[in-house]
Amino acid sequence: MRFSINIPNFGDFSDPRNVATVAAAAEEAGWDGLFIWDHVLHGQFQERPFGDPWMSLTAAALATSRIRLGTLLTPVARYRPQQLARQVATLDQLSGGRVTFAAGLGGPVRDEYASFGDTAEPPVLAERLDEGLGLLSRFWSGERVSHRGRHYEVRDVALLPATVQRPGPPVWIGGFWPKRAPMRRAARWDGAVPLFESARHGHVPHVAEVRELAEYVREHRPAGEQRPFDLVLGGATPADAAKARDLIGPLRDAGATWWDERQDQNGPDLDRLAPVLRRVEAGPPVL
Repeated sequence: MRFSINIPNFGDFSDPRNVATVAAAAEEAGWDGLFIWDHVLHGQFQERPFGDPWMSLTAAALATSRIRLGTLLTPVARYRPQQLARQVATLDQLSGGRVTFAAGLGGPVRDEYASFGDTAEPPVLAERLDEGLGLLSRFWSGERVSHRGRHYEVRDVALLPATVQRPGPPVWIGGFWPKRAPMRRAARWDGAVPLFESARHGHVPHVAEVRELAEYVREHRPAGEQRPFDLVLGGATPADAAKARDLIGPLRDAGATWWDERQDQNGPDLDRLAPVLRRVEAGPPVL
């Protein structure tokens, strides 16, 4: 099992220098990844400063040499696919192939989309997500792309350089379980990053639900698919090592491959550097 740190892109972490500080500390303390939120607006935190996650991940890449880096998660439908492909490929080049790309509808959709005059209809956003993901994977190859779809058009374009990772960075898909559609989408890619209706951000999911989700994804993987598949769970672990082991061990046994350490979304320390840094420096749980 691998272990990552999760931080928002607002508050203290709107400053890329603070993100780089956390990334360097995470690498030093033995964590395997650093993931940052990708919001331009979130009503619950509207009065706080926000930073661009790709600028922050650039700072993190320059401060590290080993850990995986990425967003959790990027709302693909909010971007132009060609712009997003460039940003991810540039970060993958800079980091020496350490990007993991996590995608979903994002939200709150009224904040992230409707506030800027875009549609907030989930079926339309889901169409743009799927079409955009297909284009991203083709752009990352460096080969010429022609495409005429429902939402996007590309006319014989190659975007270079390609990503260091071939055929591209691992793609994880997020969504709320027990909604099935996002996990069917995840089954077509490289990993699932579920939140749970019964355990929101920062709270540990129930083992039975994790086991059910893992089985559902296995059933919907393409026939003959040989690529490894990650199941990424997260929450806040207790400081006591034995209690943390007792908490995460059963989730690993149920199919989890990553534990993403997160602050409670409604807690006071979510976007504050000092308490997050203390947790990072204490190191990942030991199983």
